Amino acid sequence: MQRYGAFRSITALILREMASSEGRVFGGYLWAVIEPVAAITLLTLVFSAAFHSPPLGSDFAIFYASGYLPFALYSDLAQKAGVSLRFSRPLLAYPAASWMDAILARIILCVLTHAVVIFLVLGGLVLRSPDHLSISPAPLVAGFGLVALWGAGLGILNAYLFGAFPIWERLWAILGRPLFLLSGVVFLPESVPAPYADWLSLNPILHGVGLVRSGLYAGYSVDFVQTLPFALSALLPVALGLGFLTCHAPKLLHEN
Repeated sequence: MQRYGAFRSITALILREMASSEGRVFGGYLWAVIEPVAAITLLTLVFSAAFHSPPLGSDFAIFYASGYLPFALYSDLAQKAGVSLRFSRPLLAYPAASWMDAILARIILCVLTHAVVIFLVLGGLVLRSPDHLSISPAPLVAGFGLVALWGAGLGILNAYLFGAFPIWERLWAILGRPLFLLSGVVFLPESVPAPYADWLSLNPILHGVGLVRSGLYAGYSVDFVQTLPFALSALLPVALGLGFLTCHAPKLLHEN
């Protein structure tokens, strides 16, 4: 009975999120597709004007989509889960809904939205690509899964940090900008000389992007990728976030 109540709460929060975040904007969820398409198009135009070919294959759009889409999934999860308590505060006043329901609702909706966008955008690009791509589902799922796990984990931790330390939300936005460049979105890690390549390898999003690209380019070897260690280490921010929220979520909701 308790599980059914949690399911109803999460479903209600998802529907509220859909209606309030996208339903009131002209075009609605169409913007969820337009935004990555516009970003990939801009990257393609800029880099195709400077280089004869991308680091992999001959299709600039496929290469930059394989970096931008996983990074966008990670970034969106970390941000939206981070503000979930603030967004759902009116509903959390009712005993039927908990702070955990609010966070799970945002994570689930964000993952489902990006899954549809990835299928449409990446699928469309693959169909029109001049490259003869050999799609391997396992690395694709593993790559997107890794970045989603880190996005959700940091989002849960941010749900506490954003409320307890408001300045952290601004710092997080600032830190996210260079991370885009350090996650292999526009380059291959193999092209970076030592010792900088070793420093970059500490970034889990870089490993997720590498896995996604290995699932698209059959000849691309990703010896630098370490999936299991980074997947397990993503549980650390999850544990920290849940621990802090268990102790402090009622106080945060009351004060903020």
